[in-house]
Amino acid sequence: MTFYYLLEDAMNAMTDVKQLIETMTLTDDERQRCEVWTRVMGYHRPVSSFNVGKKGEHHERRFFREERAWRNL
Repeated sequence: MTFYYLLEDAMNAMTDVKQLIETMTLTDDERQRCEVWTRVMGYHRPVSSFNVGKKGEHHERRFFREERAWRNL
C-alpha cells in the first residue's frame, strides 16, 4: 500500500467520524458531568473535592507552553 492510499483511508475515516458527530445529539438526561482531576502534593485528586481556596488557586494556574519558554531564552 502506498502513502497515498493510507492517507486516503485516513481521510475517509475522519469524514465518517465527523458525520457521526454531526448527527449525534444528547439530551440533558443523557449527559454526564466531566470530573477533572489534577496532581496536588504528589498525588491525584478530583478538583471537585477542593476547598474554596484551593479551587481559586487551581483556576488561576497557568499552563506551560514549551514554544513560549524557548522564545525567552
